[in-house]
Amino acid sequence: MSSQHHSVNHVPSYKERRDSLLTLPGQGEPFDRQLLASTLALALEESEQPPQQSLNALLGLGSSDLTSLLEYSFPGFAELEQQASYCDDPGEPAIEEPDLRQLLLDHRSQQHPEEAWLASIIARRALQPGHLWQSLGLDDRAQLSKMLHRHFRSLAEQNNHNMRWKKFFYRQLCASEGVLICKSPICGDCPDYSECFILDD
Repeated sequence: MSSQHHSVNHVPSYKERRDSLLTLPGQGEPFDRQLLASTLALALEESEQPPQQSLNALLGLGSSDLTSLLEYSFPGFAELEQQASYCDDPGEPAIEEPDLRQLLLDHRSQQHPEEAWLASIIARRALQPGHLWQSLGLDDRAQLSKMLHRHFRSLAEQNNHNMRWKKFFYRQLCASEGVLICKSPICGDCPDYSECFILDD
């Protein structure tokens, strides 16, 4: 299905952008394309707002990785999003970002190309405040959980008490360094329990 590029005078909504991306004849499973289209649509929206960062910086992907993702999942992206902003590299990573990316890569489930891209994207988007699923432009936490169990199963299965995903990732990183950041060594006894776990998901 062909798609016309967006008019310069019309700023498409997040949903319009996501739906337009999904009309492109990309490769990959429908669920994975939906995930990537959601995150990419949100990044496009953010790139047009101050401080107007590039897609590379917003997604944590270098030039070659972003090009590979777009060519694989959304060929025709350049014509569809002619105003998109790029740069040669994603910028200096936050101190914990490489560790989180490697944690995810160490638990890749299927060696699909999407998994390397997702590891970088998750590590970068996890730096934003708020819920991770929202920072990724997903519909809900359940969609994030499905993605993590699909692509990083051995890691996701360790979150067997329904801990919030961002809290879980950083707890894993701290535990690997022998650092205790929690107020209690036993989660059930911690006064912040409700902040870390989903009680009714």
